Amino acid sequence: MINLDFKSKAFWSDGFGSLVLAGLVALFIRWAFMEAYVIPSRSMLPTLLVHDHIFVNKFTFGLRVPFSENFLYKTSGPKRGDVIVFKNPEDPSIYFIKRTVGLPGDKVYYESGNLYINDELVEKSIPDENKSDYRWLTPEDFVERSLEPYIHWEEKLGKYSYSVILPKDEFKEEEAGPYIVPEGHYFMMGDNRAYSKDSRRWSPDKRFVPYENLLGKAMFIWLSCDTVLPVIPICNPLSLRVRRLGHSIH
Repeated sequence: MINLDFKSKAFWSDGFGSLVLAGLVALFIRWAFMEAYVIPSRSMLPTLLVHDHIFVNKFTFGLRVPFSENFLYKTSGPKRGDVIVFKNPEDPSIYFIKRTVGLPGDKVYYESGNLYINDELVEKSIPDENKSDYRWLTPEDFVERSLEPYIHWEEKLGKYSYSVILPKDEFKEEEAGPYIVPEGHYFMMGDNRAYSKDSRRWSPDKRFVPYENLLGKAMFIWLSCDTVLPVIPICNPLSLRVRRLGHSIH
């Protein structure tokens, strides 16, 4: 029989009340501090793979009023290079994850794989394959099983160095911008530049992500797999990418 004596200490420590408290604590943590998300697309390859399960720090941008878009307080916002989960400006019911490229007031221009911030080319280099995120695109860890189709380099933006890829067979002269990021907004791009629908490709009146749409900063991968189970959409334990577990996102 369930103990419903709300005044009883045992109700809150050992009874049904302990389950209620545990549920409230979990909801509080999810609302204020941290939430889990699953990567559904290839737009952030090779930094994030499809079926990567990540934790996102929601407290990093402030604290919202429960069940509201309003903030109790705000922080200074994301830095250049931060990987951010946010509500799509064109459809806020859809959540996206991209890299913060432009801050308020920045001039952003992209041309054929070259990214310019305030008229300066973002630093590019040939990566050390043993240290780069590109190491995950290997026969053991990547479903397409090949490195050959990609042009690959490493960019340095803010305090982050990260891998960027473009498919060789779809590489073309692409130009976007220049754009001036308005106050209180951010310019977002995916690391898989050809397959990312981001600030370059959204409608002109929804091109930039407002602060109110920011949900949190990606922290680390807690689970990753190549495939999900056919009936229940959870990770297939036979296809776990064990080496990615605990991998920090940068």
